[in-house]
Amino acid sequence: MKPQTAIHYTDNYLINPTNPITVNLIGAGGTGSNMLTALAKINHSLIALGHPGLHLNLFDDDIITPANQGRQLFADAEIGLPKAVALINRTNRFFGTKWKAVTEQFNTCNLKLLSNQGKANIYISCVDTASARFDITNVLEEFTGYNNWERNKCLYWMDIGNSRHTGQVILSTIGNIPQPHSKLFRAVSNLPSVIEEFREQLESQNDNNEPSCSLAEALEKQDLFINSTLANMAASLLWKLFRDGMTQHRGFFLNLAEFRSQPIMVG
Repeated sequence: MKPQTAIHYTDNYLINPTNPITVNLIGAGGTGSNMLTALAKINHSLIALGHPGLHLNLFDDDIITPANQGRQLFADAEIGLPKAVALINRTNRFFGTKWKAVTEQFNTCNLKLLSNQGKANIYISCVDTASARFDITNVLEEFTGYNNWERNKCLYWMDIGNSRHTGQVILSTIGNIPQPHSKLFRAVSNLPSVIEEFREQLESQNDNNEPSCSLAEALEKQDLFINSTLANMAASLLWKLFRDGMTQHRGFFLNLAEFRSQPIMVG
């Protein structure tokens, strides 16, 4: 007998919400700035389809420098401004959204702030270090005890990370997502997080997040299109959750130097 294909069915609240889906985008650098634009496109498209759309908070405490231009979506006139503020102001003007910039780090040190603004249905992390990912995990653990019926109940965490030419996207559930009975597929309620799956690699990682002095130096660390490619592919996976209501994939590995991607299947 042929084994059933493993599928994760999207939490019903994303499909039929009573309010806009809340999203916390963590990091406004190369990947985060591109992901913000992709999310604005998703929001516009969802609203056109009769969905309430998205409400987003962008968390980043960094300031724009000339080294951020090129890979990241910043103009000359924005140098010196907080990344989150510049990006959110531009997005709100262009798309007519009312999204929010939070010029603070998303970590346990800001837990009092996050207890008001930090709860969301979807978390998308575009951070550079392993320590930042562990901090996000600790914050999410603080939120898991909240009422499952609240509007901002925590449902999914998508982590996006990369090196110079390679990267990965890992979609995980925050706890178990109730699944319908299916005769065609094997429904999977829990998708492991990047911490659960790659803890040993992350614990052994040497965090080096020193700022670059120029775009040329920055390009030695991350190639020109790795961030935007990852962001668009990640957004496509998120869009699939909304449009199809299910997914066989919970992420992928990307090698842009070899133009090769490897999907990560729901297990």
